[in-house]
Amino acid sequence: MKMEILENPVVCKYFKSLIGEDGLRVLEKMPEDEITDDKITELVGLDLNTVRRTLYILYENRLMKYRREKSEDSGWLTYYWKIELNELDRVIKDKIEKFKTILKQRYKYETENVFYSCKYHSVRFVFDDAAEFSFKCPFCEESLDYEDNTPVIEAIEKKLSEMGSFE
Repeated sequence: MKMEILENPVVCKYFKSLIGEDGLRVLEKMPEDEITDDKITELVGLDLNTVRRTLYILYENRLMKYRREKSEDSGWLTYYWKIELNELDRVIKDKIEKFKTILKQRYKYETENVFYSCKYHSVRFVFDDAAEFSFKCPFCEESLDYEDNTPVIEAIEKKLSEMGSFE
């Protein structure tokens, strides 16, 4: 695979989140032509299961294709893998849109609610739930404190603004 594609920070981050550091090593060694998983294992120096896991994840995301041949002698199947990046732009755009949607939902949730939390537990309650518990933590009976979520809202606004999606 040509390394130029991995020099793009968005693409690199996407692949890293999808297949991890070991998967990136597999991608870096992928040739333009077909190759077997055994050959990739030799090139990369990772175990076969890690290589196959990476290949299948990429295949599931339509970024890898394969063809298989059956040996007439042994009946074994050999898989020949090839990187297929025609769908990469679409896949990344879909992920970005999904992320924007999640951020917008979270923004709405944060702006439409008032929160209370326990200083001893990592628990956060919306106003109605906190009132139901008489503003006492249901785990330790300590008073629930008002939680200012302005920093969370501002962070979401900033991220949506950076993505050109703040409405």
